[in-house]
Formats: sequence, structure tokens, C-alpha cells
Amino acid sequence: MLFHSSIRKELARSFGATLVVLVTVVVTMTLIRTLGQAGRGVYNPADVMMIMGYMVLSDLPIILSLSLFLAVLSVLTRMFRDSEMVIWFSSGKGLSAFLPPLLHFAWPIVLLVGALAVLILPWAFGQVEDLRDRYEKRGDISRIQPGQFQESNNGDRVFFVEKGDTSEHVGQMGRNVFIATQQGDKKTVISALSGHIELRDSGKFLVLQNGQRLEKKENNTHIATDITMAVFSSYGVRVDGDDMSARATTPTSTLNTLELFSNPTPAQWSELSWRLGLPLTALNVIFIALAAARVNPRVGRTANLAAAFMLFVIYFNLLVLGKSWVEAQKISFPVLMLGLHGGAFILAMIWVAKRHNQSDNPWTFWKK
Repeated sequence: MLFHSSIRKELARSFGATLVVLVTVVVTMTLIRTLGQAGRGVYNPADVMMIMGYMVLSDLPIILSLSLFLAVLSVLTRMFRDSEMVIWFSSGKGLSAFLPPLLHFAWPIVLLVGALAVLILPWAFGQVEDLRDRYEKRGDISRIQPGQFQESNNGDRVFFVEKGDTSEHVGQMGRNVFIATQQGDKKTVISALSGHIELRDSGKFLVLQNGQRLEKKENNTHIATDITMAVFSSYGVRVDGDDMSARATTPTSTLNTLELFSNPTPAQWSELSWRLGLPLTALNVIFIALAAARVNPRVGRTANLAAAFMLFVIYFNLLVLGKSWVEAQKISFPVLMLGLHGGAFILAMIWVAKRHNQSDNPWTFWKK
């Protein structure tokens, strides 16, 4: 049918262009944010691109929903502006007649949003948490960066290595090494001209050459009571290796959907409200875009698009706010799902019914 095919073709072009633009913007913003977090030591700089990919994948349901909303809104708004709607209305096609082609075009996208929300989101968040946890548990030598003070994994030791020659690898050899250690009331400061790594039967050691060791003990008033200083030509310090243990904590966002249903807690119900709410939101924004599409020559096209976009923002903010309310037990999971998504569907359909055939009586929609 010409009516359905023409609308779906234009929707496909608009959706593809909008999706490319939004993905580009999100990738750029995610890259900047991830680089900043890597600079603060949250992630390994070598894993920035991988983490960015996981984060963009976790944002894809929202990107798809927004692309679908903007595509429907822009296509229908253009049809109003170019008087194509007048032709369809005069041929007997009311506003409700656009629902079948819109849903026929959108159902694969809604299913994709649901699959991403239910299956891919927990996996992507789990991969990001694994990379962050592995970087936090790296060994003392892996933490050393030339010209920077670095703290050990357990927080009781601080390292500093000055940048050496370009032919030397700082993980194996360094110059002007500084180590400060605190164990109870005893503080130790070690400095050496150079140092290198040796693997022995009892573990990995940092062997220092030509340096000095200062040790002092403090009483309860933080006054040094015993100070010992020694000069050495060679001194070995045992360093910790990488901790390969599994994550100690499992955030709710990393649990798969079946685990959330198995033993639900308020935090798990809130995560379920987010995951299940994403495809419902993608479906409801189709009806909202259909009802909001119009052109007012007196205020211009931008005003209508801005108002419709604000509806989308409010809807998603209510979804995020509802998630926090469920976790805080201010509202139950069924009430949120029925009140937010069911209410949005009913209001959108009443709005469509009111505008059906440009009539002020919404009940004419149901007589067709």
C-alpha cells in the first residue's frame, strides 16, 4: 500500500540519520568522560576504548528510543508543514490511520531495545566492573608510573620512581626510587639511586642499590621516640603481585534479569523497573510523537519540536526517578509500571483521539 510504504521509507531514512548523529555525539561524550576517569586512576588507560564501547552499548537503548521518537516526530511534522497531511485527511485517512505503519516500522526497534535492556545491559556493566576491579587490584609494580607518587593496593606504601633512560623499562628498572611505608606506629622511608625487579623463590622483590633507610617509631602523641638510619649498597623490598581474585561485590546492574527475579530486593526491583521500562518507553514515545506532531506557522517549527522533546525528557526523567523511588521503597514496582507507562499510554492515546480528524471530541476516534 502506497500510504504505508511511503511513510515507512521516510521513517527509515530519518531514523538512520538521527541514529548516526546521536551515536556520534554519545561516543564523543563517553570518550571524554572515560579519558577523564582514566586520568584519575579509575580505569586502565589501555582499556579506554574497550570501556567506551561497553558504555556506548549500555546507552544504546536510550539512543534507539530517542532516535525513534525524533524520526516519527520529524517525519510527521514535515508532512504537516508540506500539506501532505491535508491530502491524507481529505482522502479519509485520520490521524489514527498512521498507527499501523508506525508500529509496523517500529516493532523491530522496540524488540531490539528490549533485548539490549534485558540481556546486554547487565553483561556490559559487568565487563566494565571487571576491568575497573582488575585495575584496582593490580600489583605494586604495575601501579608505578614515572614521575608520579603511587599508592600500593592495601594503602600502606607509597612509591615514586623518577623517569629513567628511554632504553629502560620502568617496570623492570628505575632511577631515584623513593618508598614510604607505614605499619602501625612505625614509619619507614627508603631512597635509592636505582632499583630493579628480581624474581625469587619467595616472590617478587624490588632490589635497590646505593641508598639509605630511615625508620622511626611514634608514640600516641605522634612524637618520634626511636629513629634508626642505615646506608646500604643493596636492599630488597618484597612487592605484591597482581590480585587475580574475583570481584568482592556484585552491583545490581551487573546481575542478569533471571537473578533479579529469583530473589528480588528493593534494589533489584528498581533495576527491573529500569530494564523493563526501556522497551515500554520506546513503545509509548511512538504514540506521544504521533500526538505531538503538528505545525503552527505563527510560532515556527522549532517551538513544536522543542516542546515535544521536553515531553521525551520528562518521561525518561520520571523513569529514572521512579527507579530511585522503588529502591527507596517509596513506591512499589507494579504501581510504578502501571502508573508511569500505563498512564503515559492512556494519556497519549487520549491525545491522539482528540486530534483524530482534527476533532475536539476524542470519542470520534473510537467510532472509526
